[in-house]
Amino acid sequence: MKPRSILPGLTACAAFCAIATSGYTQIFVTNLVHFGAFGTVGKYTLSGAPVNPALVSGLDSPVGIAVSGDKLFVKEGLGTISVYTTSGALLNPSVISGVPGGGNIEISNGDLFVAYDNPANDAGSLVGKFTTSGAIVNPALVESSSAITDLAVSGDKLFITDGGREAIGEYTTSGEPVNASLIPGLGFPEGIALSGDKLFVLHDDERTNTATIGKYTTSGVPVNPALITGLTFPGAIAVSGDNLFVLDRNNGTIAEYTTSGGLVNAALVSGLNRPAAIEVVTASVPDPSSTWALLLLALTPVIGFNARLRRGGLLSRG
Repeated sequence: MKPRSILPGLTACAAFCAIATSGYTQIFVTNLVHFGAFGTVGKYTLSGAPVNPALVSGLDSPVGIAVSGDKLFVKEGLGTISVYTTSGALLNPSVISGVPGGGNIEISNGDLFVAYDNPANDAGSLVGKFTTSGAIVNPALVESSSAITDLAVSGDKLFITDGGREAIGEYTTSGEPVNASLIPGLGFPEGIALSGDKLFVLHDDERTNTATIGKYTTSGVPVNPALITGLTFPGAIAVSGDNLFVLDRNNGTIAEYTTSGGLVNAALVSGLNRPAAIEVVTASVPDPSSTWALLLLALTPVIGFNARLRRGGLLSRG
């Protein structure tokens, strides 16, 4: 038998197995619980089923969360960012320190962007830029006179919630201002989520003491400024595909909507304790049914070749 006769089949098999994947989505959410080292990160499926409600525990006011590959980054209120695997194993208890306050974190292209309290201004905030291994790039990339609670990155653009300007501000990832009031008139913006060329913004309406989620383009053009209204005590938002997820601090739930504003499930996840931050991650995994079907297809030429050899008496039957 000539080995090179089988090679095309094996090569095809490897190629098919490599592409036979399907996506799965998981939800990571922080629970503050109460002050002290009792906070947790929970992990759930896209359908709301618990994978591990206490994936990470013993956290002190976990207020920010981000996922990069198989690594989970958690920002605690006292100012440290720790790193875990997405299975909950601790990798580094303090990859970054000195970033206190309630701001969120975001990862893009190996860089970690962190919203935190400005030590030189009691009412002010900073966005710092670090590498995911903890190296300082710029600890004061963006500065605001009030709270920056959330941020989002798309390519070389950085979007922040700027409470002082009552706006969403746009900057480059190098810190240059593009439009500090890209989306104005928001009262107090506290959450932002990005999907393609659309921005979803969570902000408080002081007139009604409720919160609203608006939908805009990344150029600041309103699509639907009142996409979802009448929310009470929402904590944060996240987008995945056509789904929009909203934390409810009071009820301890995650609600699911479409990105068109339709309610899908008011309590997709329940039983949370003061949820503060959410990350929804889609990953690719092998699809067993597809993989085996494609494997059989790829091996068909090899099986047929071996059968011909057997009929010709060139292969021993053992």
